Amino acid sequence: MNEEWNKLKLEEWYQLYSEDIYRFVLMLIGDHDQAKDLCHDTFLKAYFSLNDFKGETSDRNWLYRIARNVTIDYMRKKKPIRYMVDSFSSMAAHEPLPESIIQLGEREEHLYRSLQALKRSYREVIILRKIKELSIRETAEVLNWTENKVKITLFRGMEALKQQMIKEGYTHETF
Repeated sequence: MNEEWNKLKLEEWYQLYSEDIYRFVLMLIGDHDQAKDLCHDTFLKAYFSLNDFKGETSDRNWLYRIARNVTIDYMRKKKPIRYMVDSFSSMAAHEPLPESIIQLGEREEHLYRSLQALKRSYREVIILRKIKELSIRETAEVLNWTENKVKITLFRGMEALKQQMIKEGYTHETF
C-alpha cells in the first residue's frame, strides 16, 4: 500500500474513532491528559502498522486492540508495581478522578470509582461490552480472547462490580 493511501485511511479512522478510543483509554487509566497522549500514540502505531492490517477484524476493533496494548505498555512502564498488583488482584485506585468524570452525575462517578477498583481484565471486558457496547465477538477480537472467555469474564466482572458497588454503599433496585 502506498503512503498517501495510509495517510488518508488513518485520517478517516481518526475522524470516526478517535473519541471512542480516547474514552476507552480514559476509562482504563483515569487520566485525561495521558488518555489523550495514548490515543495519539494509538493512531501513530496504527499508521506505522497499517501494512500489517489484514482485515481479519474490523478497523475499529483493530484500533481498540492497539489502544489496549499501548495503554498496557504505558501502565507497565509508568507503574510496574501497580500493574503487577492490578493484574493479579483487585486494588482500588486512590488517584483523583479526572475532571471530566467529576462532571458526570453521581451515579456515573460511583460506577467509575467502582470500575477502577476491579482487576484490569474485568474492567476491560465491562468497558468494551457494557459501555462501548461491542458484541461478544468484537470484544473477543479486541482482547484476543475466545468468546467463551469474554462471557465468563464478563459474568465474573459484573458480579465483582456489583459487590464493589454494594461495598461502597451504592444500592440500586437492579442489584
